[in-house]
Amino acid sequence: MVLKLINATEAKPGTTILVDGQACNVRSNDTSKTGKHGASKCRIEAIEILTGKKRIVAVPGSERFEVPMIEKHKAQVLSVGDSTASIMDLGSYETLDVAYLPELKEQLAPEVQVEYWDIEGTKSIMRIM
Repeated sequence: MVLKLINATEAKPGTTILVDGQACNVRSNDTSKTGKHGASKCRIEAIEILTGKKRIVAVPGSERFEVPMIEKHKAQVLSVGDSTASIMDLGSYETLDVAYLPELKEQLAPEVQVEYWDIEGTKSIMRIM
């Protein structure tokens, strides 16, 4: 699968990029032009989608970032474990065991409908419907 590539200067707030192999939402991008013959530099602040961890990278403006494919699906919860939930995709009726965000644990219960995201092969429950 071919991923889309963007320059660091094109990573606007709200854009999703891969930073060290992790899908992150860009929160801010400070671009500075250095000197007469210097290249632009970018300081990108991004938040990992799956963990919420903050990442800050400083790169040349011509640095290329991959934009990950994110597929959003609806599902119904079948059972809930300590760190994963068994769900049934409402489109394909496929049964999957996927991780969920810790803040959703209290709301997850059998027969609850959820939205899960498939980010480059990593599936996670992101919200309750």
